[in-house]
Amino acid sequence: MPLTAVTLELAPEQADRLGDTLLDEGALAVDVSDAHAGTPAEQAVFDEPGHWDDAPRPIRWERARLTALFPDRALAERILPGLLARSGVEPAPPWSMTRVPDEDWVALTQREFVPMQVSPGLWIVPSWHEPPDASAISLRIDPGRAFGSGSHPTTRLCLRHLAEHIRPGARVLDYGCGSGVLAIGAARLGAARAVGVDIDPEAVRTARANAQLNCVDDRTEFHLPGDEPVDEYEGVVANILARPLLAMAPLLGPRVGRGGWIALAGLLEAQAESVAQAYAPWARLEVAAVDEGWALLAGPRID
Repeated sequence: MPLTAVTLELAPEQADRLGDTLLDEGALAVDVSDAHAGTPAEQAVFDEPGHWDDAPRPIRWERARLTALFPDRALAERILPGLLARSGVEPAPPWSMTRVPDEDWVALTQREFVPMQVSPGLWIVPSWHEPPDASAISLRIDPGRAFGSGSHPTTRLCLRHLAEHIRPGARVLDYGCGSGVLAIGAARLGAARAVGVDIDPEAVRTARANAQLNCVDDRTEFHLPGDEPVDEYEGVVANILARPLLAMAPLLGPRVGRGGWIALAGLLEAQAESVAQAYAPWARLEVAAVDEGWALLAGPRID
């Protein structure tokens, strides 16, 4: 059966409220983007807004384009006017409805993710593909709704660092674990214990399932913040964004054990110096690698 896509433009803060309400009331998916995309007025979302110590605030476009996918046109026509009013979108802006052909959306999504070689002897392989190299380590990953399919440069940077620095028997902390790909990679590369932490319960569930898929659930554990073991680790890795990395320096810095190292990703080259300074009391960090403008900061603990 064909689906129906509803598209309208509104203020970004209105899009936030309306998007949540639409999902609660039966929309299958909601996408919010810059209404000026493709024009000279488009605002690229690549960096984090503001200075790192500013109060957190969402990225705001001048105008937002919201597209909601419904199972049928009748549902969209029935609920949309009332939801606009409940979300404070008054007067109601004009909207368009388009018919979306019925397709296998799971298959279409899976086609976007293919096996990828991270380094010699190390691959990331989506769970629906067969490993292309039987002699290599293949990390079988189903990202679900968690970050970490392996396609992002920051994930590759971290995995390459793990491949070069994991010592047999090491304990590794992966803070902001997403799909668990880095913690699982650490275990597959020889770590005796890998602990992943994420604020998203869905990510924690996904990471545990991926650990079972890779047969390392006996050497990995995944937790929400505050539930993880308070310990020191031979390796600490965090692939997040610059501002949270800066804020978490007092949390992550002391987790690096004597003789250990820390690796941080999710930051641009221009942000590397300020992040390195924030961790200076605990570790001597330098830019270890760069991939598509993203930097990996890494270095040893200061003993």
